[in-house]
Amino acid sequence: MFWKLTALSASSPVDSILDKENFTLDELLDEEEIIQECKALNGRLINFLRERAQIELLLQYVVVEAPEDADSKRTFKFPFIACEIFTCEIDVILKTLVEEEELMNLLFSFLEPNRSHSALLAGYFSKVIICLMMRKAVPLMTYVQAHQDVFGKLVDLIGITSIMEVLVRLVDSDDHIYPNSMEMMQWLVDSNLLEMIVDKLNHSSPPEVHANAAEILCVVTRTAPSPLATKLSSPSFVSRIFGHALEDADSKSALVHSLSVCISLLDPRRSNPAIQLYSFRSQHSYESSVQVDPDTVGSMLPKLGDLLMLLNVSADEKILPTTYGELRPPLGKHRLKIVEFIAVLLKSGNDIAEKEMISSGTIRRVIDLMFEYPYNNALHHHVESIVYSCLESKTDTLIDHIFVDCDLVEKILQAHKHPTLSGNSNQPTKPASGTKIPKVGYLGHLTRISNKLVQLANNDKRVQEHIQENGEWNDWQSTVLQEHNLVENVYRWACGRPTALQDRTRDSDEEDVHDRDYDVTALANNLSQVFTYSIYDNDGAEEGQGAMDRDDEDVYFNDESAEVVISSLRLGDEQGSSLFTNSDWFAFQDNASGDNMDTSSPSDVMDEINLNGTSNGGNSSSDDEVVVGEDEELAESKIDFDSLSSTNGDLIVQVAEANPKNGEELSSPMESAGPSDDIGLFQFEASDDGNPFIGKPTPEWVSWREFR
Repeated sequence: MFWKLTALSASSPVDSILDKENFTLDELLDEEEIIQECKALNGRLINFLRERAQIELLLQYVVVEAPEDADSKRTFKFPFIACEIFTCEIDVILKTLVEEEELMNLLFSFLEPNRSHSALLAGYFSKVIICLMMRKAVPLMTYVQAHQDVFGKLVDLIGITSIMEVLVRLVDSDDHIYPNSMEMMQWLVDSNLLEMIVDKLNHSSPPEVHANAAEILCVVTRTAPSPLATKLSSPSFVSRIFGHALEDADSKSALVHSLSVCISLLDPRRSNPAIQLYSFRSQHSYESSVQVDPDTVGSMLPKLGDLLMLLNVSADEKILPTTYGELRPPLGKHRLKIVEFIAVLLKSGNDIAEKEMISSGTIRRVIDLMFEYPYNNALHHHVESIVYSCLESKTDTLIDHIFVDCDLVEKILQAHKHPTLSGNSNQPTKPASGTKIPKVGYLGHLTRISNKLVQLANNDKRVQEHIQENGEWNDWQSTVLQEHNLVENVYRWACGRPTALQDRTRDSDEEDVHDRDYDVTALANNLSQVFTYSIYDNDGAEEGQGAMDRDDEDVYFNDESAEVVISSLRLGDEQGSSLFTNSDWFAFQDNASGDNMDTSSPSDVMDEINLNGTSNGGNSSSDDEVVVGEDEELAESKIDFDSLSSTNGDLIVQVAEANPKNGEELSSPMESAGPSDDIGLFQFEASDDGNPFIGKPTPEWVSWREFR
C-alpha cells in the first residue's frame, strides 16, 4: 500500500511561544496544542517543563485549591493541563519530581487534614500518584517508607473515591508495577495499613467510607495467596470485621459492607462485579464448591446466631408500598446480604458450619423467607443456591434436614396448589385491596429445584426415599412439573428466528445438525423464497411469478447447504448487523435485472470515499491528511460477478449496488441504500445430485462494512 504524507507545519503555536524572550508557564498551559506537543516529545518544550521551578508550579495547580475569585482558567483549565502533562509519562519530568523531596512533600501535602479536598483535585492527585506507581515505583515507595504517616492520611480520606483508587493500586500490586513486589507486599503486611482500613468499617463512619473500605478489602482477598490476603483472613481480623458488623443494630451500612468482605473471604470470585453479574444471569453455572481455611470459617460461626436474629421481621414496623400491595416490613438490603452470606458459607462445605446452621434453624428460616417475600427475585436466587448446596451435600444429616425439618417437598406442592399471593395477616407481603391478587414470583425457582430433586433421585436413594414419602409427588411430577417444563423451555418457543447455537443448553455438547431446536431445512427453504421472489418492484412481477412456478427441486436445501445459510446469518448477527434491516451490509439495486450490475471492487470504492467523510475526488488541501492509495492485494481480489453468473453448479452470490436515479453517480455505494430499497438476489443453483457444495469452493461473503 502506498502512503502519501504531507509534512506538518515547521512551526507550531507552542514553538512560537518558546521563541519569545519572556514567556510564562501560564501562556503555555493556555495553548491548546501543549499536550499534543508533549506526547510528540517536543524537545524545547520538555526541556522547559523539566525544570524544578516549572514542576513546582505544575504541582501547585494540581494540589492547591484555586482562590474563590480566580477565573475559570485557574480553577479548571490549568489544573487539568498540569495533570495531563504529568500523566504523559515523560521520564525526565517524572524524574525531576521523585528526586526532589521538597517536590514530593508538596505533592503529598494535598493529604493534610487542614486542606480542601475537592473531588476535582482529588482526581488529579490520584492520577499523578498512580502514574508514579507505574513509572517510578521504587523511588515513590522509598519516599512512602520514609514517611509512614502517608498511609494514615490516605485512609482518613478513604471516603473520596479517587483516594480509594490509590489504595486499591497499592494493595493490588504485582510484578507489573513493582519489580520487587513480594518485598513491598511484606512491608505492607508489617505496617498497620490493614488495621486502619478495617477500623473504617465501624458504625460511626458514613456509608461512603464503609463502601470504599470494603472495596479495598475485597481487592485484598482477590490477591490470595498473598501475605496481605493471608493476614486479612486470619481469625483475629475476621472477628474484628464481624465486631464492626454487629456492634450497632441501627447501622445497616456497616453490616452490609462488613458481610461483603466476609463473603469475599469465603469466595473471592464473588467480589468481582463481572463474575457476580454473570452468576446472577446464568444462575449457578460458576458456583462450584470453594475451599476455605477452616480457621476462617470457625471465626465466623460464633456470630451466626446474632445474624439469625436479624432475619426476624416481626418486630420491624416499616411499611413499603408496592404495585401489588404492601411490604410490612420490606426485606431490606441487610437481610438480603445475610442470606447471601449464609449461601456462600454453606457452599464452603465446612462440616462445623453445616451443623451450626442446622441446630440454629438458619436453613429453615431462610427457606421460609422465600415464601414470605414471593417477589424478591434476588432472595429466591440465594435460597435456591442454599437448597442446591444442601441437596449436594455429602452428609446425610443436612439432606434429612432439608426434607424433614424444612419440609421442602410439601412446600413445593402447596405453592403450586395455591399460586397466588396469600392475604394472611401474619405474612409481611400483603396484597392491595380491591385489585386482582397477583401470582407469586418464585414458581420458576421451585420448578428448577423440583427438577434438581428428580435428577438426584435417579442416582441417590436417600433423595428418592424422601420424595417418595409424599404420595402426591409422583402424580404432580408427571402432570404439573412436566407441563411447567414444557412451558418454561425457551428453546421450544417459536419467536420468528432460530435459536443461536451459543444460546442452547450449556451442558449439551451435541453437535448433530439434525438434533436442533429448529428445522434447518425448512428455515432455509423459507429464506430461499424470500431471496428469489421480488416483492418490492412491479417491474419484476413476471420474474417473481416465474420463481413461484419452479419445481421444488429448484429451491430445496439439504441440511449441509442450509447450515451454511444459517451460519452466515448468525455471523451477521454476531457482528451487530441484520441481513434484512441493516443497509450497511449490502447495497441493493433498484433495477430487477442483473445484466447492468455494477461490479466495482471494494478497492475501487475506496478510491471514491474520503477518509474524513466527504468526497473530494481524492484531492485535499489539508496539511495533515493521509492519502491512501490502492491496495495491491485488494486490487488482485476483485470479484468478477459476470463470470460467477455463468458458472453452472456453483453457489452464486450476487451483490447489487444501489444505482442512483437519472444516471447520477455516487461517491459511495452506501449513499442510496436504505430500508426502502429493493432487495438483491441470493441465487442458489444446485448440482445434478442436489448438493450445491460438492466439488465447488464456498464463495466468500461480501460485506461493505469492511471498507467503511
